[in-house]
Amino acid sequence: MGLTPTPPDATHPGETLLEFPDNRLLIDLCGANDRHLARIEEALGIHILRRGNQLAVVGGPEAQAEAAQLLRGLYARLEQGRPVSMAEVEAALRMGIDADADTSPSGQIEMFAAGNYELRTRKKSVEPRTEAQKAYVRSLFEHELAFGIGPAGTGKTYLAVAVGVTMLIGGHVDRIVLSRPAVEAGERLGFLPGDMKEKVDPYMQPLYDALNDFLPSKQMQKLIEEKRIEIAPLAFMRGRTLANSFVVLDEAQNATQMQMKMFLTRLGEGSRMVITGDRTQIDLPRGMQSGLSDAERILSGVKGISFSYFTAKDVVRHPLVARIIDAYDAEDAAALARGETGEARGGYVPRRAMRNDA
Repeated sequence: MGLTPTPPDATHPGETLLEFPDNRLLIDLCGANDRHLARIEEALGIHILRRGNQLAVVGGPEAQAEAAQLLRGLYARLEQGRPVSMAEVEAALRMGIDADADTSPSGQIEMFAAGNYELRTRKKSVEPRTEAQKAYVRSLFEHELAFGIGPAGTGKTYLAVAVGVTMLIGGHVDRIVLSRPAVEAGERLGFLPGDMKEKVDPYMQPLYDALNDFLPSKQMQKLIEEKRIEIAPLAFMRGRTLANSFVVLDEAQNATQMQMKMFLTRLGEGSRMVITGDRTQIDLPRGMQSGLSDAERILSGVKGISFSYFTAKDVVRHPLVARIIDAYDAEDAAALARGETGEARGGYVPRRAMRNDA
């Protein structure tokens, strides 16, 4: 890679020196105003000093070694022509980087068998940023029916759609079917104007947004017109058999027990199905059981079905989102200790009361 870490010596005790031969890549590694370096310093409790085309890492021996490995891995990523933004720095801090990983596998399924986790779509490459996300993406390739359960911002739907697009363009499935329950988040919007598509599109917009990240707009519109990508409310799924498809049910906590059973039994030959949801954001009327919780209880021991769980540590949105989720979880736990029910707290059922995420 062209990087030569220098061990501590008498002149510079407690310092590891890394040399980077390409100054242009070094600029990208450091980030605007050295913001990437500042984040690594904050996370690992070390100092990083720039000296020409070298970076000196100062701190405890273990922290030095971790920072040096992380910097080498990020630089190797740049050498391979892959971008490094703050998101990649955060991912590296969570997971570490294997600088020797093979990044040129022959195909996506084979790539995952080899332990590489990059999803290549038409517009961008996507990589899991936490260990839970890695396990989740692997399960999407290895299981015909997979559940992703956890709080907002953990990439459950985004990664599922990325895998679906990857499998579609790779010829592993003939179409993508994306669905959501058409349930308002605690509001009653009344009758919406327009035809059926215009009425349901606001509920489906997050799925359109995810697709727009992975496919050029013209190609996406063509695939939708050809019915190779379908986006439809959950209520429209009854009576269908979804064969040779990659099927995603988003916001599954808002599906009723009957709807969930109906949807799960749509699975046809050559298809894969992903169910995603957050048990703490149920918008069903009070007293109505969530189909997600019901399916989790009934199917937890069924062969061929995987369950992946996420926590606030897996949030990849703004760092404040993870802290917000932790604060709400702490309040849920305190309410449970006081003996308050979910109904007393506005319909919420504390996540820990329903099932241990571990």
